[in-house]
Amino acid sequence: MSELERQLSSILDKHQNGRALRTLETLDSGQGREITIADRPLLNFSSNDYLGLSGHPNLLVAAQEAAARYGVGSGASALLSGRSRAHVELETQLATFLGRERALLYSSGYLANLGVIGALVGRHDHVFHDRLNHASLIDAVGLSKCHNSRYRHVDMTGLEASLATCRASRRWIVTDTVFSMDGDIAPLDDLARLAHANGAVLIGDDAHGIGVLAHGRGAGAAFELDQTAFPIQIVTFGKALGTAGAAVVGSNALIETLIQRSRTFIYDTAPPPMIAAATSAALTLIMGDQSIHRALTDNIAYFRHGAADLPLHPSTTPIQPIIIGCDATSLAIASDLRAAGIYARAIRPPTVPAGTARLRICISAAHTRADIDALVAALHGAFSRHLP
Repeated sequence: MSELERQLSSILDKHQNGRALRTLETLDSGQGREITIADRPLLNFSSNDYLGLSGHPNLLVAAQEAAARYGVGSGASALLSGRSRAHVELETQLATFLGRERALLYSSGYLANLGVIGALVGRHDHVFHDRLNHASLIDAVGLSKCHNSRYRHVDMTGLEASLATCRASRRWIVTDTVFSMDGDIAPLDDLARLAHANGAVLIGDDAHGIGVLAHGRGAGAAFELDQTAFPIQIVTFGKALGTAGAAVVGSNALIETLIQRSRTFIYDTAPPPMIAAATSAALTLIMGDQSIHRALTDNIAYFRHGAADLPLHPSTTPIQPIIIGCDATSLAIASDLRAAGIYARAIRPPTVPAGTARLRICISAAHTRADIDALVAALHGAFSRHLP
């Protein structure tokens, strides 16, 4: 065994012994309210496809037509020959939809977060970031080598006290807008107020807000924050919009600065034009058909009513965590759900804090009442067996 293999074996043994070994599963179907794994259909409650758009005919047609016109891949970075008319049209449409001056596309939300913070935050700056932020934001702050403080989750009193004693000349507040494992919404109005009062800049990762909050316009619109109050909004297309990739929206000066300095934009191959075209089709659907959001809102309320006696985390978004605590019990309940034809994976540390293992239930506009009834019945059965 080589030295590398010995090191890798040691790492894997630690994960295995700590019951924290992650496993991959392969879908034999497209994404949707029902998926197929190992030839078995399962109701899917582990998807971020909150509006059920990933397989929508309009998106499929848009992608097919763009592939016929532009080819499958973009072929180069946007600064070389990789920027197509489909990219420009999506950026314009997105900026208009969100009430911002401009937008800039990235290949993923992770790369957008790394690229924004890497381009703007200096070593002598101070970043204040929520303890439950997504890993991409945590990594971005760490890679910037700036001074930073992680405040307790949505603790505005603690954040205000820390800002008051900060001596750095440049300050940033960085937050998820909707927290991916808890489903709660950051108090962006309070964060914007604190940023303004303390000379800080607010950056929000709206990955789980775009397409969901404020009839799809995301967290900024939900709190009625304009570009001055919420100057850097990062949106992801791989959740409610049903496609892939991401964008940063903000002022003309912000976008021009990112074009000059954001390494994950400059040196990355541009997103495929077919994906940009499909995302434009998704935005058009969201703007034109409010029934999609009504269906999502109704389904969330219906689920919470049926599961009210379970340890639901307070959330009004499609992310509906059921906190269990014990890793082994979470896995056992997820296994029971699987046996009942329900796909809802357990989430364990280190993805979530120790002692807060959970089922991360995701509700979609595409789910039917019968789907949700089946989920609630399976949950009650599993809880009665494992947590009587």
